[in-house]
Amino acid sequence: MHRCEFRDLGRIDYGAACEVQQDFVEKRKQGLVPDQLLIVEHPHVITLGRNGRMENLLAGEEVLRRAGISFHHTDRGGDITYHGPGQVVGYPILDLREWKRDVVGYVRGVEQVLIDTLADFGIEAGRAAGATGVWVEGAKIAAIGVHVSRWVTSHGFALNVSTDLNYFRYIVPCGLTKPVTSMWQRGARVERRDVAARLAAHFGRVFDREIVGTTVEALI
Repeated sequence: MHRCEFRDLGRIDYGAACEVQQDFVEKRKQGLVPDQLLIVEHPHVITLGRNGRMENLLAGEEVLRRAGISFHHTDRGGDITYHGPGQVVGYPILDLREWKRDVVGYVRGVEQVLIDTLADFGIEAGRAAGATGVWVEGAKIAAIGVHVSRWVTSHGFALNVSTDLNYFRYIVPCGLTKPVTSMWQRGARVERRDVAARLAAHFGRVFDREIVGTTVEALI
């Protein structure tokens, strides 16, 4: 079984998180580190994927500034999304050559990790035909957007735990005019760290990885 190091980096700026990811991606491509599962929380930020459309951003620069929201273009798949406090954001860095050379299968696997995690907290979630992500009764509870370079993954998923859903009003989430929801809204008043722990366990099972916890200091 391949090793996967799990790190919870806490709250970190989106740009800084991208730099950390890219450093690990390059090291993973060279075989210098094992697979990684990075868990973070971001300050308020809206990101636009490489296939995204600016018309799905419903607020101008000044409105975003007053709301304390930064904006980033990114090379992940998908359209536009919001990250902020109360989310568990996961950035898996896996070499798919050591799992399956199947990007669609990888995305379906990430969805399964999220579905199984939500089930642990009493939330019945699933997929929606033609739409990536995880849904509860027609509302999106987790978004997924990935990038793959030389079979090494980056970016990942965002699960709404106690997220203030009002911030989604500034966008058309993932380009879809459908509602969003959170674990708290669904009655699961859980702590972020507990959700992250279950995510890591299910990630290891779905992707057949030995999850090994490590420290933030080990990044340096």
